Amino acid sequence: MSDTALAADRVFHNAHQLFAQHRIKNQRHLRFLNRSAEKFVFNKPMPTFLKLTNNRKSVGEKLPTIDLFEDSPANKVNLGKIAAGKKIVVFGVPGAFTPGCSKTHLPGYIQKADELKSKGVAEIFCISVNDPFVMAAWGKEHGAEGKVRMLADPAAQFTDALELSVDLPVLGGKRSKRYSMILEDGMIKELNVEPDNTGLSCSLVQNIKL
Repeated sequence: MSDTALAADRVFHNAHQLFAQHRIKNQRHLRFLNRSAEKFVFNKPMPTFLKLTNNRKSVGEKLPTIDLFEDSPANKVNLGKIAAGKKIVVFGVPGAFTPGCSKTHLPGYIQKADELKSKGVAEIFCISVNDPFVMAAWGKEHGAEGKVRMLADPAAQFTDALELSVDLPVLGGKRSKRYSMILEDGMIKELNVEPDNTGLSCSLVQNIKL
């Protein structure tokens, strides 16, 4: 890779990090960064899932009022309603029982659940594009009961509404990007989306700022 391409790659990587933190929102700037990446990094049209776009829900917006499922398809949970008048923490993962989610992401929130709740967090939710039975089994394996509530988004409707879905063929198709958010009275106060969609950095529990 040439020096120009390396420099462009670094700029694009940094832009992804800033975008995940909602510090780049201007559509003209996003188009410029995408075109530059195509020209200097990829030398061809860039994969759609890597393009920077500001269509996703952002800080200050209301959470989608779409039902999720807890334990079974009969038990619907609406986070938009639950969050009314409360502070809650939500984190999304690419898949139940996957290595990064099982070794680091979910256990971190379980371990810090009491600490977060002592700081005013009413409840903590984990969301994945899985069925509710899988999510319940995963939570049970990690001792999530009373700490983190495990919610399923089987058709990715909630995840799509947030503009946080990603195509991961290795996991069977559409999944959730890895993210964390803080909600206050149904509004998104903080949203951290992993720059590469599935990594383990900004969405970890230690980066929840209350």
